[in-house]
Amino acid sequence: MNNFNFYSPTFFVFGKERENEAGKYVKRFGGSKVLIHFGGGSVVKNGLLDRVKKSLANEGITFVELGGVVPNPRSGLVYEGIDICKRENIDFILAVGGGSVIDSAKAIALGTLYDGDFWDFYLGKQVEKALPVATILTISAAGSEGSSGSVITHENGMLKRACGGDAMRPVFSILNPELTCSLPNFQTACGATDMMAHVMERYFTNTKNVEISDRLSEGILLTVINEAPKALADKNDYESRANLMWAGMVAHNDTCGVGRDSDWSSHQMEHELSGLYDVAHGAGLAVMFPAWMKYVMHHDIMRFAQFAVRVWGCEMDFQNPEKTALHGIECYEKFMTSIGMPIRFSELGAKAEDIPILVKTMGLGKGTVGSFVKLTEEDVTKIYELAV
Repeated sequence: MNNFNFYSPTFFVFGKERENEAGKYVKRFGGSKVLIHFGGGSVVKNGLLDRVKKSLANEGITFVELGGVVPNPRSGLVYEGIDICKRENIDFILAVGGGSVIDSAKAIALGTLYDGDFWDFYLGKQVEKALPVATILTISAAGSEGSSGSVITHENGMLKRACGGDAMRPVFSILNPELTCSLPNFQTACGATDMMAHVMERYFTNTKNVEISDRLSEGILLTVINEAPKALADKNDYESRANLMWAGMVAHNDTCGVGRDSDWSSHQMEHELSGLYDVAHGAGLAVMFPAWMKYVMHHDIMRFAQFAVRVWGCEMDFQNPEKTALHGIECYEKFMTSIGMPIRFSELGAKAEDIPILVKTMGLGKGTVGSFVKLTEEDVTKIYELAV
C-alpha cells in the first residue's frame, strides 16, 4: 500500500425530507447570501426548489437563483454564475441537482475567488481556495456531492476537462433518496454505470497488497449490481435507491482509492466522446470501459480474473486465467445491456471515422494517459476501435 493523505470533511445529511433542513445547515456553515444553482425544470415542477427557498427564508438567509445547467455542464453558465457572485457578494453556493449541477457550482466557487479565468484550473492550475459549496442531491451517480473534483465542457472547442482540490469538497450534502424516484430509468442506469466506473478506475491498479480497498471496491460494485435492477423495476423502492445513493458517494469520495494508484484513462476517453457527441457520461463509460479492459487485461491478467471471480461469481480457471478474465468482462457487458446501457459506438451515435478527432482533442501528443497501463495516442486509437 502506498503512503497517502486523506481528507474528506463533508457533513452528510441523509434520509427522507431532509432537504427541508437546508437553511439550518447553510447558516451552520457560515452562509448568509446564497446562490441557488440548479438545472432544468424538474426541481421547479416537483416543488423541491420552493422547499429549499422556504428553508433558507426561515433562517433569514437571502438568495439569488441561477438555473439552466445541462448535462455535460458548459462554461458559459459558469461565467454567468461567477459574474453574479461577484456582483451580488455571494458567500455560499447551494447546488440543487445532480453531478452536472454540482460540478458547475464548484467551478463557479473557484472562479469567484480568482482574478483570472476559471478555466485555468481545468488546464492544470492548482486549486487553493473556493467559496463554500453545499449540495442537495437529486441523482445518484457522479459522487460529486462528496468528491473534490469537477468536470466542465468549455464551449470554445467543446473541450471537456476535469480539475480537483480539497477546497472544492462540499461542506455539507443533503441526500434524500426519495428525490431520485421520479428519474427516468435511463438516468438511473447511467448513474449506476458511473458509480461502477468510479470504483473500477481505482480497482485496476498496479499497487500491490491493497486488500482492504479491494474488498471495499468489490462491495460497492456488488451493491450496485444488486440494487440497480430493483430501482429500475420499481421507481418507488426506497431501500434500493438509498443503497445506490450512498454507494455513489462512497464510490467517488476516494474511500476506496486511498493507498493505491488509480487509472482514469477510460474517463478521459469518454470525456472526448461526450464532448464531441454530447452523450450521457454514464452511457459513454459503458462503451469505453469494456474496450479498455480487453485492451489492457494482459498487463495483469490475475487482477482481471479476481474481478471476474469476486464481483461476477465466475469460476476460476487456474489453467487458463485469461478465460476467466474474459468471462468477467462479458458479465460486465451483459449487465450493462440488462440495465439499458449501450456497449458499442453505434449505440451512442458515435462514428468510427471520428476516432482521429477524438484522439487529437485529447491532446496527448507524445505523452500518455492512464496509470495501470500508460496509453499512447496509438493505444487510445486502438481502444476506440475496439469500441466500434
